[in-house]
Amino acid sequence: MRREVRLKAYAKVNYALDVVGVRADGYHDIRTVMQSVSLADVVTVERIGGGFELRVEPENPGLGPREQNTAYLAWRLLGELSGAELPARVTLRKNVPAGAGLGGGSSDAAAVLRGLDELFGLGLSAGELRAAGMRIGADVPFCFGGGTALGEGVGERLTTTPAPPDHRLLVAKPRRGADTGKVYRAFDADPVRGGGSADRVLGALRSGDLAALAGSLGNDLAPFTKAELPEVAELEERLLEAGALGTSMTGSGSAVYGLFRDEAAAEWARERVGAPFVGVYAPVSRGSEEI
Repeated sequence: MRREVRLKAYAKVNYALDVVGVRADGYHDIRTVMQSVSLADVVTVERIGGGFELRVEPENPGLGPREQNTAYLAWRLLGELSGAELPARVTLRKNVPAGAGLGGGSSDAAAVLRGLDELFGLGLSAGELRAAGMRIGADVPFCFGGGTALGEGVGERLTTTPAPPDHRLLVAKPRRGADTGKVYRAFDADPVRGGGSADRVLGALRSGDLAALAGSLGNDLAPFTKAELPEVAELEERLLEAGALGTSMTGSGSAVYGLFRDEAAAEWARERVGAPFVGVYAPVSRGSEEI
């Protein structure tokens, strides 16, 4: 009987994010092209005598109470779905910054669901796990499979796309994070719509042209996040000055990224882009993997 499962839970960036409408339930319909990247939290799921324990390393009071953590929500939902007792300790080694738009919480939730299913031999299907994940957050279904995908609806309707040509991403985040709800409210108050970046990115992926991909990046939410957090725009400018082929914000922010042809160019730029969080990462073909 297994006592422990450890997984890397990979972050994601949005190559494109088009907001195409508002639903009756208040959520937004989007078209987004997402890419898993090698930045990852380490999620450990262990059997214990009873109940649920959550450990976060390093400790971060900014993550909020346990009952709101995506790892706890994943444990609770899987218990309801399986009808089984799942006495477990989850340890999150956090490398993905919060409030960044990098999907760290969603990736953690997907990894916990996968880890619990493996640890307790529940035998749930990928569809059942994705359905549970959707109740936690719109990005969680993508984080099961990861790789490169078009997300529609609220992001849960996924279509696999061609992988991008080899490149590196220099990801940078200012000290302040973005308030997703506030960003969307600002978007709703402005009748101007951008859009169209998803189709351009899909075309670039099909052609395998990195320059075209870099020139197609876009995010309808970026102007509204930048209005609240001007340091987001400043980081994009620094990335371009350091040689990025193209830049964009991921999710509702506040992290931004630049595309570079190779590791050497991205590392050279990293030394010149001052930010509280900055790192060089590669695209990966999965949302998580056991280690």
